Amino acid sequence: MLRLIGLAAFSSMASMRVCDPMLITLSHEFQVTTGDASAVIAAFAVAYGVLQLVYGPLGDRLGKVRVIMGATGACALFSAMTALAPSLPVLVVFRAAMGAAAAGIIPLSMAWIGDQVPYAQRQETLARLMGATVTGMMAGQWFGGFATETLGWRAAFAVLSMLFLTAAVLLYLHAREGPVSASAAVADAPAFSLAAYLAGTVHLLRMPRVRWVLTVVAIEGALAFGTLAFVPARMTGGFGLSASAAGGVMVLYGVGGLLYSVFARRWLAWLGERGLALTGASLIASGLLLLAWAPLVAWAVLGCFLAGLGFYMLHNTLQTQATQMAPQARGTAVTLFACLLFLGQSIGVLAVAASVDRGWLTTVFTGAALGVLALGVLVSRGLQAHQATA
Repeated sequence: MLRLIGLAAFSSMASMRVCDPMLITLSHEFQVTTGDASAVIAAFAVAYGVLQLVYGPLGDRLGKVRVIMGATGACALFSAMTALAPSLPVLVVFRAAMGAAAAGIIPLSMAWIGDQVPYAQRQETLARLMGATVTGMMAGQWFGGFATETLGWRAAFAVLSMLFLTAAVLLYLHAREGPVSASAAVADAPAFSLAAYLAGTVHLLRMPRVRWVLTVVAIEGALAFGTLAFVPARMTGGFGLSASAAGGVMVLYGVGGLLYSVFARRWLAWLGERGLALTGASLIASGLLLLAWAPLVAWAVLGCFLAGLGFYMLHNTLQTQATQMAPQARGTAVTLFACLLFLGQSIGVLAVAASVDRGWLTTVFTGAALGVLALGVLVSRGLQAHQATA
């Protein structure tokens, strides 16, 4: 089941990042600015974040695996519709629909792992899921650029549709043949009530630990994830790379994440959660500064790798905290975490989009680097305080 959920997560992350290398091509085809074209990324992120508020209680009620399966099938449909979009506004609407559907895959997969895996082994298992999502991000960014230059950008969404369909069918077959467990169906759960859901969410938000994790991940989404969407534009506009070459460079961001997923257990034992968070933030800051100020493309390529490695060190630490911040309502808590992450990302994308058309990308990357470094110190201190309290 973890492998099949990993395939769905791979497809979800590929769909999230597939548009990054397309922005300049989309701006030319639809005769808009690069900043305006970035609405295809922001729309996905906003819908992805908002729909977490629905998928959390839905997963707790119907079963996380069932909801993941349905969301994967919906992604197959909406991805096929995106490939046929005749205009930019229609493309943005279909991308928002894809984001709304994809919202039910990765966060509920994390919550499913939280249900199945003891805390001592959870970060390592989440790193395995991260390996699938990172590989999906790499594939999406590379194939988005490759398809744009060779097959046309629409072909990328057609391929994604087939990938989602394959994952949905395999999940359905496995769920039909396997035993029904507590993670797949919640027969004794109470009927859904909006009032009860809102009351439960308010109860979660009254918990200081929950508020701290959600605030930190929103800031991380704006500073680290929001700038990620414009790295291909920086490589294309700043260093003259083609769309496919820029997508290829972005693969190194994912390589950093894969490297972390392989060595997560070893580095966690060596550095501890506090050390991972601080080291990760330092690497992100170094990578963003190289991307902003490097005189040669080789240094910018190194910056992309360092930023990827650092991001997954920091983010996986926060993901682990999210799975444990409210065990009694893990599905809702984890999807709130994802909601704040992607709402933060959408704010970051909109902020960077306003600067890219004014030539401020270097300044924005520099500010984001300093902000991430401060965030790493904040997370490290917060973890120390939580451990002392525990």
